[in-house]
Amino acid sequence: MDTILIVDDNQAVCSALSLMLELNGFKTLSCFSPEEALRLVAEQEIALVIQDMNFTQDTTSGEEGKRLFYDIRASQPQLPIILLTAWTQLELAVELVKEGAADYMGKPWDDDKLLNSVNNLISLHALSRQNSQLARSEHQRMSAIKDADLCGIVFGSGAMQRCIDLALQIAKSDVSVLITGPNGAGKDKLADILHANSPLKHKPFIKVNIGALPMELLEAELFGAEAGAFTGANKARIGRFEAADGGTLFLDEIGNLPLSGQVKLLRVLQTGEFERLGSHQTRKVKVRVISATNADLAEDIASGRFREDLFYRLNVIELALPPLNQRQDDILPLVNHFIGQDFSLSKPTQEALVSYPWPGNVRELENACKRAVILAASPTLTMADFGLKPVSGSKPVSGASATASESTPSSVTAQQANAQQSAQQSALQSAQQQPLQQGGGAQVSTPTESQPEVNRPQAYEPTGADIELALAEHNGVIARVAKSLGLSRQALYRRMEKFGIEK
Repeated sequence: MDTILIVDDNQAVCSALSLMLELNGFKTLSCFSPEEALRLVAEQEIALVIQDMNFTQDTTSGEEGKRLFYDIRASQPQLPIILLTAWTQLELAVELVKEGAADYMGKPWDDDKLLNSVNNLISLHALSRQNSQLARSEHQRMSAIKDADLCGIVFGSGAMQRCIDLALQIAKSDVSVLITGPNGAGKDKLADILHANSPLKHKPFIKVNIGALPMELLEAELFGAEAGAFTGANKARIGRFEAADGGTLFLDEIGNLPLSGQVKLLRVLQTGEFERLGSHQTRKVKVRVISATNADLAEDIASGRFREDLFYRLNVIELALPPLNQRQDDILPLVNHFIGQDFSLSKPTQEALVSYPWPGNVRELENACKRAVILAASPTLTMADFGLKPVSGSKPVSGASATASESTPSSVTAQQANAQQSAQQSALQSAQQQPLQQGGGAQVSTPTESQPEVNRPQAYEPTGADIELALAEHNGVIARVAKSLGLSRQALYRRMEKFGIEK
């Protein structure tokens, strides 16, 4: 409940104002002198002050109220003040309003007008305080980031900002951290930030991709092996834990670690002790472990594929990294970073990039940018350069999904789409295709001008958004736009007139 301070030498005025305000849900404090008012402002949490301008009998100059106003302003610059006086002086009113007085009213006052002013001023004051707090928090956060090593990470979303803030907060500790998130989202970048901003930043930082190591060599890689421990082991070798002693070990794809390795890893985390493969000599290290996974470890625990006690050792603090399609504000900053300063993006391309779901996350986006730069015909990159195409509803698709989406709008059933795809197979084979990802990712079919309807069903009816995107893509050339939409020029003009689209 907001507290309003009433300052007036007339007790009847204080009582009337208190009654009116308390009936409308406010708490009130009353005093009769400027000195007492300043004491209450210093000691109490006051939301608004209603003050008289004269406190000495037979005084009408308003100087006492003026001094009280400036004294309150000096201690509480943002506190809203309503001035009440029976002797209204326009020049004084103008002066004080310019200095920050929230309102100036004469006695007797209008209850409705005064109450409305009180409500508005308290709401604005609360919003101002909230904005000030947010500004201070943002300043503190930006100061912390300014002094931090972000390892070249590029972002623009609040979700990524929260991840980085948390990473910087826990970097200074030595606890184990589990980074979760889909493949290609940037888990290794968060691991880099954790180490680079930790007290161990000048110590070894060893990275191991568990999923890339053969199962039979995994334990030897992690814990080392003596000569003759296995076929081909001609000499003793240290493992990654020994290499990282005193520093940080990053275990990527920790969910792929076999149960035998999980037992040894649990022991290292608990005691720092382990034995090399083929040795009975116990060794001891001190290593901070950061792990990452795209797997659902809770499900793996339930199925017996992952030890629950190891999970809790690894997951002292979890950093959950969302996929790229849940932090769309990161997409364009990342694209601009990947394509460099020599290239720019058209507006339809920007919209297509932001709307595409990027199932491969940042890794897929980076590969698409490399493709676009290589295939670009001009410094302004288009959707075709990225392998993106617009569909009905102006949502872009990429690669092979472009063909499926364009040929199966909401009005076409899955059976119709399959039948149509069979009929179009020969045309699709002749269309130019480019991979969007390494390793055989999605592909894009680019219809030629002689095949304007290769990916469109006969029931397709372009929307105004489709026409605008096609105009942008073909630089307003009506013949090409009409062919790409499967229309005659006259039909295209009629639809442009229908949707109010100017060439």
